[in-house]
Amino acid sequence: MSVNTIDAPLCARMFLAGAKNLEANKEWINELNVFPVPDGDTGTNMTMTIMAAAKEVAAIEDMTMDRLQKAISSGSLRGARGNSGVILSQLFRGFTKVIKEVDVITTSVLTASFQKAVETAYKAVMKPKEGTILTVAKGAAEKAAELLEENPEIGMEELIRAVIIRAEEVLAQTPDMLPVLKEAGVVDSGGQGLIQVLKGAFDAFCGKEVDYSVEPAAVPISSGSAAESLPEADIRFGYCTEFIIMLEKEYSEDTEREFKAFLESIGDSIVVVSDDDIVKVHVHTNDPGLAIQRALTYGSLTKMKIDNMREEHHERLIKDAEKIAAQQKEKEAAEKKEREKEPMKETGFISVSIGEGIADIFRDLGVDYLIEGGQTMNPSTEDMLNAIEKVNAKNTFILPNNKNIILAANQAKAMTEDRNIYVIPTTTIPQGITAVINYVAEKSAGENAQMMEEEISRVKTGQLTYAVRDTHIEDKVIHAGDIMGVGDHAILAVGNDIDPVAEETVARMVDDDTELISIYYGEDMHEDEAENLKEKIENSYPDCDVELNYGGQPIYYYIISVE
Repeated sequence: MSVNTIDAPLCARMFLAGAKNLEANKEWINELNVFPVPDGDTGTNMTMTIMAAAKEVAAIEDMTMDRLQKAISSGSLRGARGNSGVILSQLFRGFTKVIKEVDVITTSVLTASFQKAVETAYKAVMKPKEGTILTVAKGAAEKAAELLEENPEIGMEELIRAVIIRAEEVLAQTPDMLPVLKEAGVVDSGGQGLIQVLKGAFDAFCGKEVDYSVEPAAVPISSGSAAESLPEADIRFGYCTEFIIMLEKEYSEDTEREFKAFLESIGDSIVVVSDDDIVKVHVHTNDPGLAIQRALTYGSLTKMKIDNMREEHHERLIKDAEKIAAQQKEKEAAEKKEREKEPMKETGFISVSIGEGIADIFRDLGVDYLIEGGQTMNPSTEDMLNAIEKVNAKNTFILPNNKNIILAANQAKAMTEDRNIYVIPTTTIPQGITAVINYVAEKSAGENAQMMEEEISRVKTGQLTYAVRDTHIEDKVIHAGDIMGVGDHAILAVGNDIDPVAEETVARMVDDDTELISIYYGEDMHEDEAENLKEKIENSYPDCDVELNYGGQPIYYYIISVE
């Protein structure tokens, strides 16, 4: 019998299946990154975004469309990471605005939901670009509307299947819409991620067997036995088996040695204690029946007890996670209450940072709160909201320091009502540093925001890393392992050695107006190597000031700015 409506429980299963399918394919999606840098993270960002919502969905006990809408919308909005994650969260937000009004989803409701999803996501992006996840979503929504108009009686399965096929067709066209995709030989990674969500959801709709479980976060266990503290994967033998043998046959020392040897062959944690006419036995094994069968050859059994340690361990983890979460919630509530007692300060700064040295620079410049993240791990909207709460300022400046974090910062701004948030669109660490340096306490927050934006526009940045795959971008043929100098908008230099690539990168950025060149060396570079590069740059540009700082950033050997 065909299903032509989707109720709340089925919709929840479809959402969870979509999340799991995206998670299963995240590394493949990461590899579709245009620039072959070692931190292509679209798949990771989208997965972490949808999983934040999936955990809330999985926790709903009495499933209704209204509860489902709140879980998906709130979870994905707060958990959104990176541009692709923020856009995905906005698609979910728009989609759920429609379904919350109904008890069951029909083909017309589904079509309206697709359209609202696209409308909401396009509005969230200041300058929507075609050839991205937005285009794939729009193509899918348009196909649904077209099919429903042609045949108002169309079946749900036929509609969803056709929508996915159309989404794949649009995805295949994305390289023709964005030349950078064609040159790199990839389709849009965000669009590919969206299709994995749709395919997973469709599998659930069709009744395909899917693992809907969403694992709780792992937590450390501070006390208990060795078995209690082991991760589940390390519990080799799953059943704790205990019993007493009421001896009915001769049971000598040799018999006991043979019995112990048998138990050792099927398990561990063995305790065998003989006392007159009884033998107490304890063993961890995967087959309690074998231990019982051998014991029955010596007599009858009593006081039998078999516990599934993996199940107990899993339950204990959940209880511990719930306990820690409750404690954390209490702690945060207490901290919030303390902050509410304190008067709000006038101005605060939040900066995304990565690397010990760069974090120290921001602290020295007076930044109130640092969010660890940046290029290798984009912080979520929730991270931004928590930072805003802790800074407790009337006017808060956020420095994303990465183009892939700006949308999440803006989303946090939109979700904050009781204070003024200024997102300075810094796309690199040096821009963030420049923004803070140019803050003038005597000026208003609005004047400072405008001035900072003007100053960061004068900063050019090049970042040195290595290529993770072969590709061709613009006029550059790149091989896996090559050193690359990645500029603000393009790859500036490619070579086999770090210093020559760094020098070429600087040469591509310096112009007649350049006064300052700043070098931040990463965790993989020694200070003497960095000093050597600084000397080369000084000799090449004697009219410029050259500064060297320890950044400590991973993955990027050097971050270099000119201004």
